[in-house]
Amino acid sequence: MEVTAAVWVCLLALVIAGGSSSSSVEARKKSLKLDSFEFTGRDCRANVASITDFGGVGDGNTSNTKAFQAAMDSLAKYSAEGGSLLYIPPGRWLTSSFNITSSHFTLYLDQDAVLLAAQDENEWPVIEPLPSYGRGRDADGGRYSSLIFGTNLTDVVITGANGTLDGQGELWWKKYRAGQLNYTRPYLIELMYSSEIQISNLTLLNSPSWNVHPVYCTNTLVKGLTILAPVTSANTDGINPDSCTNTRIEDCFIVSGDDCVAVKSGWDEYGIAYGMPTKHLVIRRLTCISPFSAAIALGSEMSGGIEDVRAEDITAINTESGVRIKTAVGRGGYVKDIYVRRFTMKTMKWAFWMTGNYGSHPDNNYDPNAIPVVENINYRDMVAENVSMAAKLEGIGGDPFTGICISNVTIGLAEKAKKLQWNCTDIAGVTSSVTPQPCDLLPDQGEKQTSCNFPDDTLAIEEVEAHACSYSKRYL
Repeated sequence: MEVTAAVWVCLLALVIAGGSSSSSVEARKKSLKLDSFEFTGRDCRANVASITDFGGVGDGNTSNTKAFQAAMDSLAKYSAEGGSLLYIPPGRWLTSSFNITSSHFTLYLDQDAVLLAAQDENEWPVIEPLPSYGRGRDADGGRYSSLIFGTNLTDVVITGANGTLDGQGELWWKKYRAGQLNYTRPYLIELMYSSEIQISNLTLLNSPSWNVHPVYCTNTLVKGLTILAPVTSANTDGINPDSCTNTRIEDCFIVSGDDCVAVKSGWDEYGIAYGMPTKHLVIRRLTCISPFSAAIALGSEMSGGIEDVRAEDITAINTESGVRIKTAVGRGGYVKDIYVRRFTMKTMKWAFWMTGNYGSHPDNNYDPNAIPVVENINYRDMVAENVSMAAKLEGIGGDPFTGICISNVTIGLAEKAKKLQWNCTDIAGVTSSVTPQPCDLLPDQGEKQTSCNFPDDTLAIEEVEAHACSYSKRYL
């Protein structure tokens, strides 16, 4: 069952308590007066228009796909003239996929604006599989384009006053489970081959599949998102940076049917051949609820490599695992230089989970000699309560996961906790000040080691600052 924003407010409180034609769009020459609004963005825009200038109708029934695409095409001319902003006023704006076609562009959703994703799959364009995946994730062949899609862009902001994208995903989930889809389900936001991206201050509801998917991108900021989906919905990952460099995810609240944040970089032989890692990733001040998945997952599609991930000030509530690393023989690639600190967990199946036997291959052409490397994994300063099992850590026989460090971690056990608290095979590392006592493959170093590593330097993406942009009493 899909969940409305109003229902989610009630549920989360309980949890936490524990028109005109395109020719009329010349900037600042319109008769439509906007209410005052402001936001913070990488850059402010000189030219502003409303979706109603392109015939948009926010009644929840009229299709606005053509209006959105007309707006994108028309505003593209301002890319080199101070950029442009498209304002979405209050209303329910039904649309299928549309493409952002110009750089130096902002899409702004009013607080009472809702983009409703069309439910007729025939309205959704089919695009090629990602080259680092080789096929769709739901089915062989192509995939439906995302609700908001863009490629080869620079300086794009998708933001609002907590306006809403509603994927109306229940129909897609049912078709997926029934095997009735010929292509992979659409995401809510996907940007490819782009740089200087900001996605912020929005509510995302009921995505057909993944919510936010920057792929092959650099310098991406994801901030202040509320992402909500039923915890039994299929593959509704929150934020999935994929073969991206310099990404910052912060101040987000996610309730999901899958991983709240899943870090990826391609699938088996396709990801190995494409060879683009995800690296220099910052995740902070994230709250996650996901009873059947992880707060932060690394993989399983990690064949291009994952390195230099820094996560801090994370809260996981009623979530299967805090951090999980998932990979398999045939993936190749690596997961290395992972740093996590100040992590609070409440009601968990596992605090830590790693597996080298995740399976799931795109086809039978993967290389059985492509062995993933997992090394230099650092967890420190964590507290957990009501946990069924402290850790399930399973490397690969003959190729163990190495350099695991866990320090200053206290795990409080559930009333019906497992008798075996640490299940460890094919791993190597050390621990210090960890309760309950870890397995023999993670010997306690006592006073020899005080804490695991966390970098002191600052990544370039952490220094990116937003500017205050105001459009008070502007006439379009």
